[in-house]
Amino acid sequence: MPRALIVVATVLAHSAFNGTRLNLSLLALGEGASPLAVGALMSLFAALPMFLAISAGRFVDRVGVRIPILAAVGALPVLIVVPALFPRLEVLYPVAAGIGGAFTLFHICIQHAVGESSSAEDRKANFGWLALGFSISNFLGPTTAGVAIDHFGHRATFCLSALLAGAAFAWLFAKRRGFSRYRHAAGGRSDAGALDLLRNKELRRVFLVTGLLASAWDLFTFAVPVYGNAIGLSASTIGFILGSFALATFVVRVALPWLSRHFRDWVMISATMAIGCVAYALFPLFTSVPLLSAISFLLGLGLGSTQPSIMSLLYSTAPEGRAAEAVGVRSLVLNASTTVLPLAFGGVGAVLGMTPVFWGMAAALGAGGVLSDRHRRAIARRAGP
Repeated sequence: MPRALIVVATVLAHSAFNGTRLNLSLLALGEGASPLAVGALMSLFAALPMFLAISAGRFVDRVGVRIPILAAVGALPVLIVVPALFPRLEVLYPVAAGIGGAFTLFHICIQHAVGESSSAEDRKANFGWLALGFSISNFLGPTTAGVAIDHFGHRATFCLSALLAGAAFAWLFAKRRGFSRYRHAAGGRSDAGALDLLRNKELRRVFLVTGLLASAWDLFTFAVPVYGNAIGLSASTIGFILGSFALATFVVRVALPWLSRHFRDWVMISATMAIGCVAYALFPLFTSVPLLSAISFLLGLGLGSTQPSIMSLLYSTAPEGRAAEAVGVRSLVLNASTTVLPLAFGGVGAVLGMTPVFWGMAAALGAGGVLSDRHRRAIARRAGP
């Protein structure tokens, strides 16, 4: 599969998704929503996908990538344009749920497209290219949306994001023959529950790491607009801080081929936990935009380095014919984190402020780093000198 097909589709669709998520949160805050209400709104991006992720993975295992990915990306521009037509708080909640569901299906499809078309030797490198695409869109989405909101307003920004999503659909439709369309002999078996995958100890570790790192990533995208709004930052400035995080993920992913040759997967994961712990401990101590941007960049360097390692571990461990289902379980973990944590963090933030939220995440990452390092050392002992 051409790398350009993967990267271009990812950049366009994910830029639209990220820009819309920032736009929805700032529009809700502008309408007088509390941090708890914004947390509920952000959680809806993952609520519907949380229930559908495993079934979506099994479906992709059965029918291939082509039909699901076109359906997912085709729904995005339709859903994104709704709040441009009806910019009211009560409209934002179902829109967030629908956009989250469509993008999760796209995410499962694009991950599976890379995994199934890669050999064991080049899978990690190909996931690195996909991660690079997500880094580009993590930068373009919020920074473009932030500037557009300040200069043209929320409605025009929704239309801009809808155009990006529409361009992603046009690109994928034109290149649709690059995606598989088949019925897999083993995929999606009704007698093979997701619990079977959780019985695999190595897969279980991958899912747990996924949940913790997803929590760290999602907290950042939720908390920065709330914290920035509380200290009086403009939408453009908040978008710039989010963009600093995305720029760092791009930088580290450009360096991933070198890092992958010199550091094993669990070394990278342990280092990510340590970096995230430090960044989250520092963030609420500052209100200076340059310092906040620098801390965001540091966090991006850490969190941006692990996705190819995690996906490579996932595909090397998943049973034959059930790789997309394993991606679906991973998506369930991601979406459970995205659903529950914004509500919890929003509630804590509304009562105690954002500082305990940042420090709670720092403590969780510190504990995760200790456990990951223990597993790394156990693997090293088994491997011998």
